[in-house]
Amino acid sequence: MSFDLASYGITGETTNHSIVGYHIYRNPSVAKLYSLAVPLERYALANNGALMAFSAPKTGRSPKDKRIVEEETTKADIWWGDVNRPIPEASFELNKQAAINYLNCRDRIYVIDGFAGWDPKHRLKVRVICTRAYHALFMRNMLIRPTPEELADFGEPDWVIFNAGQLPAIPSLDGVGSRTSVNVNFKTREMVILGTEYAGEMKKGIFGVLNYTLPKKGVLSMHCSANEGDEGDVALFFGLSGTGKTTLSADPNRHLIGDDEHGWSDDGVFNFEGGCYAKTIDLSPEGEPEIYKAIRFGSVLENVGFDPETFEVDYSDVSITENTRCSYPIEYIDNAKIPCIGGHPSNIIFLTCDAFGVLPPVSKLTPEQAMYQFISGYTAKVAGTEVGVTEPVPNFSACYGAAFLSLHPTVYAELLAEKIRKHDVDVWLVNTGWTGGPHGVGSRFELKYTRAIIDAILGGHLREAEYQKDGVFGLSMPTEVPGVPSAVLDPRSTWTDTDAYDATAHKLASMFIKNFEQYADQASAEVLQAAPDPTGAGAV
Repeated sequence: MSFDLASYGITGETTNHSIVGYHIYRNPSVAKLYSLAVPLERYALANNGALMAFSAPKTGRSPKDKRIVEEETTKADIWWGDVNRPIPEASFELNKQAAINYLNCRDRIYVIDGFAGWDPKHRLKVRVICTRAYHALFMRNMLIRPTPEELADFGEPDWVIFNAGQLPAIPSLDGVGSRTSVNVNFKTREMVILGTEYAGEMKKGIFGVLNYTLPKKGVLSMHCSANEGDEGDVALFFGLSGTGKTTLSADPNRHLIGDDEHGWSDDGVFNFEGGCYAKTIDLSPEGEPEIYKAIRFGSVLENVGFDPETFEVDYSDVSITENTRCSYPIEYIDNAKIPCIGGHPSNIIFLTCDAFGVLPPVSKLTPEQAMYQFISGYTAKVAGTEVGVTEPVPNFSACYGAAFLSLHPTVYAELLAEKIRKHDVDVWLVNTGWTGGPHGVGSRFELKYTRAIIDAILGGHLREAEYQKDGVFGLSMPTEVPGVPSAVLDPRSTWTDTDAYDATAHKLASMFIKNFEQYADQASAEVLQAAPDPTGAGAV
């Protein structure tokens, strides 16, 4: 049966002519996408079989150019501000028409139909309409691929993405402001992309949609990785870039449910995606063997450097961008769990890289502390090369993914606390950062010790351990962890200058409190009481 896009106004016809050779490719095979991509510009075939695609000048997301349509059905619910900026309905319609006009001027249109969410009760049917084989293959990997029977019965999608990223937006249009515009319309259930060819906009756009729709159904949407042990015990790993989320959740002794986006329903945890999207900067078979092996035929490498004679990828090449990445189907990971669904988690691990060197390597959180830390989403960046910057810089990102939240952070935190209590989940804060002093004075925790901490958590060894409390942050620190020197478990004792520790801890505690002021009006009294105490000192 023939397939067309006439209902969207996409017919391959312009005002004056029909395009010769106009063709719609719906869910084409990987080989077909390769055959259409490789002969064209901005593609190359790596010697490991992956398709190399290039998206410059945009080689990362454009968060300042994301807009949500301001309309009556969702206006009162959206978390408006720096993350979610409004665009009028009229401007959205003009952007959408510009995208459709562009699509009508192309001779090849790709349509990818797939699912977002492995749980059939909560999945969305998503249709991607685009003009680059790169975008089609990327979303073929990242969405859950329908069986032939499911594709035949796909029907009308729940959401449609119009990707006309090669066409610049009009900056003067009300609510746009630049040549890039990424628009989400919850009323019409459409997404329009103009002025950026970076494929990650589509992936994170759908995540933002799920971050709006699922919590309204009592399902917690989460920016985290998840794995499962042989006994069915599920663990969730939250953490910002550089905290070790990917490295620590990629455990050869456990089964990967997913690496980035999940939901937690009354039935358990489920992955949103059909693939993984990994950073590849300095990738090596020794450091991350699972990811390295997954880069093969069917994978998409973004903006990487390569040898023009051998087409061997140079993962250390940052000449295009430091944000080099690879998209691949999740089944390319040897220990992936298919379908990507698990039970209720036994453990939740918040990962932070504290470059101030004052947080303990592991601490157990109460539900209220879990909510406070979750809303805070803290890690610290190491001081860069900018003149005058000599100490770490705190980085707070609500729910460990503020850029993708559609609702107020407290909505997700309340859902998290409810599920933690209902399912008796242990929550841990694990610091993969510095000990013995801040960056430049102390040293980073050894990875072997962090892995031993994770093993002790997942093995249940810390559930009944003896604890002492940190006096500034109120965190419960175990006095012993198998395989970890007890001397490093209390961070204050690792500093030669305890007065300097106290001053730094008080400084960081004040930063936490200052950051939390923006959420305080919607946080409960119990959560506010879980804040650190800048006047405290030492362990008690």
